[in-house]
Amino acid sequence: MKKTILVTGGAGFIGSNFVHHLWNKYPEYKILVLDLLTYAGNPENFPVQGTGHPRFEFWYGDVCNAELVDTLVSRSDYIIHFAAESHVTRSIYDNHTFFQTDVMGTHAVANAVLKHRKKIQRFIHISTSEVYGTAEQEKMNEEHPLKPLSPYASAKCGADRLVFSYFTTYQIPAVIIRPFNNFGPRQHLEKLVPRFLTSVLLGEPLTVHGDGSAARDFVYVEDNCEAIDRVMHAPSEKVDGQIFNVGTGVHRTITEIAADIRTLCPKNFPGETIVADRPGQVFRHTADIRKIETTLGWAPKTSWKDGLAKTLAWYDANRTWWAKQVWMRHIEIETQDGKKVLH
Repeated sequence: MKKTILVTGGAGFIGSNFVHHLWNKYPEYKILVLDLLTYAGNPENFPVQGTGHPRFEFWYGDVCNAELVDTLVSRSDYIIHFAAESHVTRSIYDNHTFFQTDVMGTHAVANAVLKHRKKIQRFIHISTSEVYGTAEQEKMNEEHPLKPLSPYASAKCGADRLVFSYFTTYQIPAVIIRPFNNFGPRQHLEKLVPRFLTSVLLGEPLTVHGDGSAARDFVYVEDNCEAIDRVMHAPSEKVDGQIFNVGTGVHRTITEIAADIRTLCPKNFPGETIVADRPGQVFRHTADIRKIETTLGWAPKTSWKDGLAKTLAWYDANRTWWAKQVWMRHIEIETQDGKKVLH
């Protein structure tokens, strides 16, 4: 194999899509996946099933296991670090797991990269736009203040800053990517787009938080994978120590997303149910992507409506994949006024 790529969290949504991207585009690369297979990780997401394939190895394990991480990093040329707990609502009632995995797991990976830095060509940490909090300007560039509003966001912010500190202190070949809201195949039903789409397929009402005005910048997952690919293969002088937003520069409200799904599925649209706003809600994210555009020539290729149609087609064709997750679409949380609601 020409290169060996370690993908932590490679059984999850974005991680598995990136594994498929590498598998299809770089037949000369060997892929190592480390994943604990928590509720959002699924070995069915891999491009190859079973063991013994010369191009693919799956390692069932915890990213916080420093000895295991060190062993896998020592064999790798590139590390793409996705492994994290990643749902805002779940972090409200189970925040210890988020800090353990997101911060201490990143600490284990960063220390292994430091130990083997003479071999490692690039360490890409997948952060999130949630570290910014609510937009304080029309578009959020990489210098936007970091004001995380939820336990999940603060855990990811801690990991983000930890990786940056390892670059400034030790000069490891680290790059931070802050993707805005991804959507596409193999996303867990707890997230907005698959929850809405599968509700339509099941003929159930869409659950809308608050007045539906919360807005996000949605980028199709394959476009995000291409951005990571560009960063992975870029010259060191262009990317080492840098932070890159990945988004579209356009935001959509929950109400607008529901309306687009209504247009996509006019005969099956089941209506909407309004629930209280989520604690720690970010009211708007809109990406400024000029840095990655000018540095690496990346721009999103998939339009919102094309990506939504592709995603609906995937969930419609893969009902057995997501049927076992239906009960996990809603999570009971306690709001600030003490009420228990399903989100």
